[in-house]
Amino acid sequence: MTHPAPRHTGHGHPAGPAAPATHGHPAHAHTHPGRSHRDDLPDGLAEMLDLDAGLFAPHIAGLTGRIARLARGPVTRVVDLGAGTGAGTFALLERFPDARVTAVDTDQDMLARITATARARGLGERVRTLEADAGAGLPGVEGADLVWASASLHHVEDPVAALAGVRAALRPGGLLAVAELDGLPRFLPDDAVPARPGVEERCRALLDAVHAERVPHLGADWSALLAAAGLTVEEERTDRLALRAPLPESAGRYAHLVLARIRTAVEERADPADRTALDTLLDGGPQDVRRRGDLVVRSTRGTWIARRPAA
Repeated sequence: MTHPAPRHTGHGHPAGPAAPATHGHPAHAHTHPGRSHRDDLPDGLAEMLDLDAGLFAPHIAGLTGRIARLARGPVTRVVDLGAGTGAGTFALLERFPDARVTAVDTDQDMLARITATARARGLGERVRTLEADAGAGLPGVEGADLVWASASLHHVEDPVAALAGVRAALRPGGLLAVAELDGLPRFLPDDAVPARPGVEERCRALLDAVHAERVPHLGADWSALLAAAGLTVEEERTDRLALRAPLPESAGRYAHLVLARIRTAVEERADPADRTALDTLLDGGPQDVRRRGDLVVRSTRGTWIARRPAA
């Protein structure tokens, strides 16, 4: 279920994936728009992104609905910035039946995947791909009615410069939708591993430190950055989501992929006993997250919808 709350900024460096993702970071959730990660794409990332999109599909549908209500005029030219596996691309195609979407990413494999999926769904004529670095502008893209950036902009080295490039790609009056996570979802009660209560939260605190070093714009004040780029914020929102039992089998698989990424990211920083506790959640035994009935998929997701001024 969704709990809207007033948007607040200054999140610091929330827990999230240790390597680029889309809806990346789950949503999100999309791949890294600022540099290619073909050489460091973790195993299971594409699956994780698709599972996240499936589990949180109602949230994505609600967001695209709010965008549609704010749009002035028809939405026919759309850009999915940091498109990843294409969850945003296909959600936008569904919401805006007259639209064509340009999926932008630096990863050729992800773009090829989007193209193949579009053709398989009979949507090939409505999707084009662009291999580009969002931090360096969007070559050949102009007059867009909507740019969608889900869990992607925090990767760019200079967010204001990247947002200025997005502004240039928008038509006057066009919209930019920024969706960001406070990190990867949480899944477990504190006593999930009785011998090591609170292990998930401790490992996430370690992940915060990793991200403070590697992803400094995670948790940025996007309202201020959007304003600095000459965009007018028309909606800010925080949704605190909690998916509870009965959960689909995919939730357990999703939890396993997420916790495995956390385990890898904090390998050198975690207490050995906490690493062992995480292993019991991943090893196929009775405490494995894929077997548990006490999972709750919790995720906090912020959105900013901003407009390029008409004048």
